[in-house]
Amino acid sequence: MPWIRTIAVDEASGKLKLHYDAAIRRAGRVYSIVRSMSLAPAVLEASMKLYRAIMFAPEGLTRRQREMVAVVVSSVNRCHY
Repeated sequence: MPWIRTIAVDEASGKLKLHYDAAIRRAGRVYSIVRSMSLAPAVLEASMKLYRAIMFAPEGLTRRQREMVAVVVSSVNRCHY
């Protein structure tokens, strides 16, 4: 398994701390997928913006359907996210 250097939650500052705090509000913790982008907060911000645009788009699939697609794709890819 690859090893990626990350910034721990208790060491985060600036924009990264804001992203971590938002993750904790959303999910109760900061998942590794978020921490994997901790060295590039601009990338993390862009990734979260894309995620929100896809998952909360008013047209097309419902939010529930989008979540089901995400679960199936993650399962097929053996990804626990």
